[in-house]
Amino acid sequence: MTTRAEFLSGLRREMAKTRGLFEARTAERPPDADLVFETVKRQMAERWPQALERFQAEFERVAGVFHRVARLEDVPDVVRAIAREKQASRVLSWHPDALGLDLRQSLGGEGLSVTLAPDDDPDGEARRVHREAAAEAEIGVTGTDWALAETGTLILVSGRGRPRSTSLLPTTHVAVFDRHQLLESLEQVGSMLEALHADPARRMSGAVINFITGPSRTADIELTLTRGVHGPKGVHAIFVEGR
Repeated sequence: MTTRAEFLSGLRREMAKTRGLFEARTAERPPDADLVFETVKRQMAERWPQALERFQAEFERVAGVFHRVARLEDVPDVVRAIAREKQASRVLSWHPDALGLDLRQSLGGEGLSVTLAPDDDPDGEARRVHREAAAEAEIGVTGTDWALAETGTLILVSGRGRPRSTSLLPTTHVAVFDRHQLLESLEQVGSMLEALHADPARRMSGAVINFITGPSRTADIELTLTRGVHGPKGVHAIFVEGR
């Protein structure tokens, strides 16, 4: 049985591992969100190679698996290889309009069952059916709104054709992104989210935002780490060069 002193000592030991990694400070709200949005885009147009290198290092540090392909059309080959490795037969995907490709056409005839998220407002029964398919799927494939380099974090905004269940329920999450989604800092992420919600007419305004840093992890009171309790056991990121 763990004593009080041993328990507190364990907490101090674990907390000391991350002390001083990030400087905590308050960021002021930008007066012109769209201007900041365009400024960040121009900056990242030049600095994305360095951001990608940092993202890969941090993503792999948290047990993510990084892939790099030349074209969007190469993504199904990576998903197929992951399915073989995991001995998976059921794939859940964002709608083609949200993902950028139709996995049902490219994977459906190869022994894989591919379910696509609806791109409309489904009724209650349709929602129930899709949730059941999400719970049974072994692989969930999504796009990525932003990829945060400093922590190796994937940021997904839910909406029509892009439900959060795709990244949360399957045991393996596969996220697709390109250089246009790369950001260097959490401050930049805040600026992009501010711009996203500044205009209520924007398609994804008000949606749920998920920050995903590696596979799902949880720890009990004695800090025993377990993966996959509240989400995927494995996370893969596919970077598309020519997109």
